Amino acid sequence: MLLGIDTGGTFTDFVLISKQGMRVHKLLSTPHAPAKAIIQGIEDLGLMTAAKNGQLTIVHGSTVATNAALEGKGVKTVFITNHGLSDMLSIGRQTRAKLYDLCPTPNNPPVPKSLCLETGGRLDAKGNTIEPLTDRDIEKLIAQIEKLQPEAVAINLLFSFLDDRHEKAIESALPASLFVSRSSYVLPEYKEYERGMATWLNASLGPLVANYLQALDSALSPCPITIMQSSGGTMDIKSAAKQAVRLLLSGPAGGLAAAQFIGDCCHTQQLITFDMGGTSTDVALIDGMLTLTNESIIGLYPVAVPMVNMHTIGAGGGSIAFQDKGGLLQVGPQSAGSEPGPACYGRGGTQATVTDANAVLGRLRPELFLGGQMSLDLEKAKTAVGLLADSLNLSLIETAYGIISIANDHMSRALRVISIQKGYDPSKFHLCSFGGAGGLHVCALADALQIPQAIIPINGGVLSALGMLVAPRERQLSITHQCLLSDIELTELKPFIKKLKEQGKTELLAEGVNEEKIKYTVSLDLRYQGQTHTLNVTLEKNLALIMGGFHNQHKHRYGHELKQTIELVNIRVGVSAKSTPIKLPPLTRGKKDESPTPLQQVALKFLHGKPEAIDTVIYLRDHLQKGQTIIGPALIAETVSTTLIEPNWQATVDNWGNLLLERI
Repeated sequence: MLLGIDTGGTFTDFVLISKQGMRVHKLLSTPHAPAKAIIQGIEDLGLMTAAKNGQLTIVHGSTVATNAALEGKGVKTVFITNHGLSDMLSIGRQTRAKLYDLCPTPNNPPVPKSLCLETGGRLDAKGNTIEPLTDRDIEKLIAQIEKLQPEAVAINLLFSFLDDRHEKAIESALPASLFVSRSSYVLPEYKEYERGMATWLNASLGPLVANYLQALDSALSPCPITIMQSSGGTMDIKSAAKQAVRLLLSGPAGGLAAAQFIGDCCHTQQLITFDMGGTSTDVALIDGMLTLTNESIIGLYPVAVPMVNMHTIGAGGGSIAFQDKGGLLQVGPQSAGSEPGPACYGRGGTQATVTDANAVLGRLRPELFLGGQMSLDLEKAKTAVGLLADSLNLSLIETAYGIISIANDHMSRALRVISIQKGYDPSKFHLCSFGGAGGLHVCALADALQIPQAIIPINGGVLSALGMLVAPRERQLSITHQCLLSDIELTELKPFIKKLKEQGKTELLAEGVNEEKIKYTVSLDLRYQGQTHTLNVTLEKNLALIMGGFHNQHKHRYGHELKQTIELVNIRVGVSAKSTPIKLPPLTRGKKDESPTPLQQVALKFLHGKPEAIDTVIYLRDHLQKGQTIIGPALIAETVSTTLIEPNWQATVDNWGNLLLERI
């Protein structure tokens, strides 16, 4: 049996695949003890005995690293670098978050000055030693660390990606009780600041992630557990404990893996994904395959390890609505989370949220929420939204619709960032909506971007958990090799490529992967000479094809190409092995010519922006039959989410139960 588990800010989701088919489960997260909700969910599903007998395999997406990074709650970490560079992480790139803010609030440095240590072992840009690392240097470092008593150490020496001897010497001299992270292992690439940030984050978050994963492993032993990486692939739990920085987008990456899987089922390779949960919304674009980036930002920190190319905003079902100092209605990014949660959850929340607004508008039905397992308190939702309405001098319904409209505007802007601003025409894509709150907003967002088609996957409220099960075992490895592309022969790159392939293969073989299943992809980070940012281009059989591919990609991204020399910066190798093949169980109930049975009919306002009430039919998704078409307006309720089919839209049920939406 395979169990995918996605721990989100508000809910923890479960998808079980067994001989009996697919089962899903959803319960409130326990942010202060994430494993508690996981254990509870496994017990709810009756799987604890199977786990203890080793008959269950778990793939888990964790938010422990993400939350600790966003909240600045990493462990006490010493940062070691070369003489004269101890303020490297504090200075950064000297860029301002808000260009025209003349009085920005200064951020605290990532590492306090007292925890930044300097030593020898300095290399030049060609890897030659210009300052040796002496025994005295190491003895001094050990004495300083003993005095500071940190839990972790991050080592980031200049040009260590060319020669890692000095970093390894420091690592081997440090006490075994410390969590040690060295840049030549975490990210062997140029740009000392980005490499240093990745190394420091890995060290700072490492003990937290390691302790959490070890506790989870012990509680479920001998059940095998693998962990989702930010790149969309998985690694075994022991490797993940050493590479916390690669887990920062663990859950959202699962959603993209599942969206690509659903796209294959629906015969479309072009998707704009929209994952709206309780705390945030993640959007991404899939044009045939997942794209990775090494320019992500998590909170205040740049993270240069490979991650799925995703844009995240603080707009979810739990996003709090408020009146700003100018008297205007605003929504987010602060969230009510799961504790206390939206007011309608009845767990102590008093501030109006997007979920409360949907409840007030009748789009969330209290008797159907979570399949009736969790009741919504509509009166508390009305009270929370009503307080805001009084302050704004608006009606209750107008205020609720205003909250929804502002949240939709935030999300449509995010969708434009990953599509229009990257040179893609949204109308040529399907909008794939998932997450517990996504279905209520999908038609409005598709209209805003003039996208004519959308997909609501079966069990879309727990889709990220399904993604854990379809994701491959994977390693994304890289190394800097800087030179002009016209000055080299491709054969010169073979030793670097071979080294990365061997490293990835060794790690996958150690996880029990069959060597015959391992696949390799090789690509190059290229740029015009003089540029800072790179574009990733697949390695071709000759330089002319590589250069042509770069020119074409540059023109697509930026609207033009140059006649300047192309420079090679990094070599990247992806090493992967497909997961156990999974097929969605076909929808067997009903016949194509049968009509779906409506549960009830209600009158809803502000459908398609119109204030008058419109009769809206409610269906249970479990009662829908393959091939059936539902004309909007309609509400489709299911255990893990609710879908709103707006007027001028229709939904057709495909062979697997996915809803294929089309504007009419």
